[in-house]
Amino acid sequence: MASNRTRRITKEIADIRADTHSQITAEPVGDDDDVTNLRGTFPGPPGTPYEGGTYKIDIKIPTEYPFRPPVMKFLTRVWHPNVSSQTGAICLDTLSSAWSPILTIKAALLSLQSLLSTPEPKDPQDAEVASMLLRNPKEFDRVAREWAVQHAGAPRKAAGEGSGGATTESLRQLEQKEREDRDKEDLSKYDGYNRQLIDRFVHMGFDVDQVVSAFNYYGIDRNGGEDYELEEAYMGDVTARLLGEP
Repeated sequence: MASNRTRRITKEIADIRADTHSQITAEPVGDDDDVTNLRGTFPGPPGTPYEGGTYKIDIKIPTEYPFRPPVMKFLTRVWHPNVSSQTGAICLDTLSSAWSPILTIKAALLSLQSLLSTPEPKDPQDAEVASMLLRNPKEFDRVAREWAVQHAGAPRKAAGEGSGGATTESLRQLEQKEREDRDKEDLSKYDGYNRQLIDRFVHMGFDVDQVVSAFNYYGIDRNGGEDYELEEAYMGDVTARLLGEP
């Protein structure tokens, strides 16, 4: 009889397969019955040197999952301060101290994709790469793009990229535009709930509509549209419903 861990992982894989929008994948490496070793992929984020590439991730599920995070590393070589350019080891708090049992494999892969957009050179996994990003951002972008072409299958020139490649300044401008666009979005889909409150679950890989529906199902207090911390019991109930657990 399948364990609770196996059932949860199988459900997570099915959810990832059903989501064609994010282009995230996660499949067993060998026998489909063995879900303890998965191969994940995601596309490089638009507007970054990694755009157009496909990044493969080795995922090992510990016996204590979901109470311990999956062990992930990049199989695709990537030039990034928070990923070892030699081993693919990752420095990301979501996969260590910030892991929570309510997170999922999909959420972890989305976090890695986001990490490519938001490098943290002051908390590096690869000191050489971090030093280049801090000292010479244009050279960092050039090398990161070259590695994306060589190792991740990115085109030599990404859509919308100038002859000099994506620069750190252009990335900042893109991030600013994205923030402005998000601020202009119609907030009616949040159904009166505080956006940050709902987005805590959205960032785990769930759709806004799913989260709002789960909140409504349990009668979660809208608190006048103000943000607040959900009680632990409600967190568990909402997460279980989002995962389709009884």
